[in-house]
Amino acid sequence: MSRPPFPPFTRETAMQKVRAAEDAWNTRDPQKVALAYTTDSAWRNRDEFLNGREEIADFLTRKWAKETEYRLIKEIWAQDGNRIAVRFVYEWQTADGDWIRSHGNENWEFAEDGLMAVRRASINDQPIREEDRLFRWPNGPRPADHPGLSELGL
Repeated sequence: MSRPPFPPFTRETAMQKVRAAEDAWNTRDPQKVALAYTTDSAWRNRDEFLNGREEIADFLTRKWAKETEYRLIKEIWAQDGNRIAVRFVYEWQTADGDWIRSHGNENWEFAEDGLMAVRRASINDQPIREEDRLFRWPNGPRPADHPGLSELGL
């Protein structure tokens, strides 16, 4: 199994990788998303440390059960060789109906087959009012004409 584009990344191929990851995460399908990672992929997500696809899929299942109405935008920050740095923002609703905007950064490292071997994510949450939401597209990938993070001033 492989996942193009492959490292070493150019700016263009890194941007393709970032958008593919964003689109996959916006499906909220833990099994599908987990396939983008090596079988022994190592993650740090906030204060959780995960190893391998099974733990990743379990984590994502828990995440999206808690974070309803999830909408994500990723933007490339930098790339070099087999590494990509991104910043991201996502909005989601709690079980109590409150809205949260989560801001963060990720550092990614890829195997030669284009699967992600390492993901390190730092994330901060900000409560927002419903009327302050910016990510209002239907469930699924962000439409091509929807502004990105820079255009939204995030």
